[in-house]
Amino acid sequence: METFKQQYPIHTDITVAWGDMDALQHVNNCVYLRYFEIARIDFLNKLNLFDTINSKATGPVISENNIRYKRPVTFPDTLSIGITISDIKSDRFVMNYSVFSHAQNAITTTGMSKVVMFDFKTGQKATITEPLLSALKANSQTE
Repeated sequence: METFKQQYPIHTDITVAWGDMDALQHVNNCVYLRYFEIARIDFLNKLNLFDTINSKATGPVISENNIRYKRPVTFPDTLSIGITISDIKSDRFVMNYSVFSHAQNAITTTGMSKVVMFDFKTGQKATITEPLLSALKANSQTE
């Protein structure tokens, strides 16, 4: 866990709920999208980025999600979801997720979201603001 925390200084802990499991007795595949959303919002909050995103004017929208399931997760467990940033462009970036199971002491799931900045008034893509761009670069992966 210490290595995970060092690799992902910004991470979100989520307690697996009994209702997150399906009839096959593991966390249902669609629940991971909710976990990623919780971690994504927490990431933006921890960097104080909601101050730079005006939900009535411009904001991030998801254009694509991808999930790779490596190991099943079951109740009870606590998951830590670490996020790194990659592929930063003028109007988009990629959020990469790693899900660490405390019960298994292992990465169980990885994923990514392509995030596009969007102007809700015009219905068009928008440029990433300087404060957001700086924060994204500070948390980006070296490729």
